[in-house]
Amino acid sequence: MARALSDAFPHAVEMNDGEDRRRRWRIREVPIARLRLHGADELEALETAIRVLTDNGDGRHARSLSSLKARLIAALPPLAARAAEADADALLEAHGIAARPGPIVKVDPSLVDTVAEAMRGPFCIEFSYNGEPREVQPYGILTGPRRYLVARQRGEEGSLRHFRLDRMSDLHITDRWFARDDGFDLQRYAARAFGAYQNEAEFGEVVWRFSKSAAERAAEWRFHPSQTSLQLPDGRLEVRFEASGWLEMAWHLLWWGDAVEVVSPEQLRALVSNPDRNAGALP
Repeated sequence: MARALSDAFPHAVEMNDGEDRRRRWRIREVPIARLRLHGADELEALETAIRVLTDNGDGRHARSLSSLKARLIAALPPLAARAAEADADALLEAHGIAARPGPIVKVDPSLVDTVAEAMRGPFCIEFSYNGEPREVQPYGILTGPRRYLVARQRGEEGSLRHFRLDRMSDLHITDRWFARDDGFDLQRYAARAFGAYQNEAEFGEVVWRFSKSAAERAAEWRFHPSQTSLQLPDGRLEVRFEASGWLEMAWHLLWWGDAVEVVSPEQLRALVSNPDRNAGALP
């Protein structure tokens, strides 16, 4: 029982041997334990985040937030907990999550947990990818319509690769430790692509100009984290950023029709002006 207590509260249990040769355990107060939910708004925000993560297939983070929610509710007096849950349910009924078109890809939750454990090492992982054995050094997971493992193939001194999690199987952690690149930042790395696909040969400045009639609507969009926008004297809106992934840009620009002009790069302009060139390339 004493061991179970220490396992349940590893940062709060203190053990001391007294002069009477008796061992005593004490649970000291942890400041974070005093944190409580303040009203239904915070509970609603947690539940909304859990729903979004679940819809996106991110079961690992959804389970973590669900556990946090349960502990915070448990810290409330029973009457206050029931009142907060009832109010949160009413608020959730009034706020829907808009459906977004895109692929629904199921990923084995245990696979994501194993990758996360390997990255804490960090240790190399082995898995089968489309039936082919792989051993890689994991660097992170990109979350979007599909989820990708960012990793470097063991034995290769090249750029990082992307592996779709839904195409990975038979994954396990090896005992081979590796040294991560100093200064690697997953957010900066992800920003080098317009979507999930990266191609160093395509990376460069992108310039789009939206017509006067579409400028106000385009100004509400964040096309890329690094974008800058400029209102032109004739009412058009110019958007600039640096990224790669011309095909994914072309798919997006086709939604805007003739309301957008691609100034650069030339290759992207050619793709948009001739949609038949990529009609058979599915995302």
